[in-house]
Amino acid sequence: MMVSPIAAPGRVKEVTSAANPIIKDIRLLEKKRHREETNSFIAEGMKLIIEAMDAGWRLKTLIHAASAKGNEAVTALATRAVAAGADVLIVPERLLGQITRRDNPQMVVGVMQQRFADAASIRPGADDLWIALDRVRDPGNLGTIIRTADAGGARGVILVGETTDPFATETVRATMGSIFAVPVARMTAEAFKGFAREWPGQIVGTHLEGSVDYRMPDYASGPILLLMGNEQAGLPGDLADLCSTLIRIPQAGRADSLNLAVATALALYEARRHAFAVAGDPS
Repeated sequence: MMVSPIAAPGRVKEVTSAANPIIKDIRLLEKKRHREETNSFIAEGMKLIIEAMDAGWRLKTLIHAASAKGNEAVTALATRAVAAGADVLIVPERLLGQITRRDNPQMVVGVMQQRFADAASIRPGADDLWIALDRVRDPGNLGTIIRTADAGGARGVILVGETTDPFATETVRATMGSIFAVPVARMTAEAFKGFAREWPGQIVGTHLEGSVDYRMPDYASGPILLLMGNEQAGLPGDLADLCSTLIRIPQAGRADSLNLAVATALALYEARRHAFAVAGDPS
């Protein structure tokens, strides 16, 4: 019988200077390269950090404001963090502001270990829906889509090609904690094409030239792979060719397109309509 190793307790340290090497290293997490090199990212807020730890994500470092020292909830989280092997830094609020680049930062910030879903292990069930995003560029869009995927009951999100970083601070903020609940996988465009050709159900793509109103397909016969194009260029021809259905979202105003996160939300909720009971429906 294998016994999981017990993490060595973390350390508690008070830090007051922005020149401290630990603080300088944490501040570098605003850069994608450093996040990738250290396999780390920043999450803000005690609630999010607790949810992340409850979901099995690894907390590397907990940073909290010195003014929160006597707070029972913060003390309990710090104790839990140390027991899990994370270091705890107690800092002035101005340092938290420098770390998060906010004038009014959260009193608790965590440095978390990144985690991606294994793309090779995706085995969609009959009622599953996965969202695939081709070269999504905007971190706010990606974060909002991950949050919407969580609310709408999508099984996960697949990032195709060169995309914005799901662990960028702006993205994590926009997910409102859903980054810890929704599996996110990465694939190259070529790997995704092979994956899509083996998909056991429908592949539905949004396209300006789509011939099918997004409310018309029979989404109940899944699993569904919802394929969304890039913000600027939309869905390229080689990916559009993988789709069993190309849908369009009707528009009545002057705008020639919808924001990617909004379009994804509309398509997702229509595709998942059968899974939601109507409030007050006696059936």
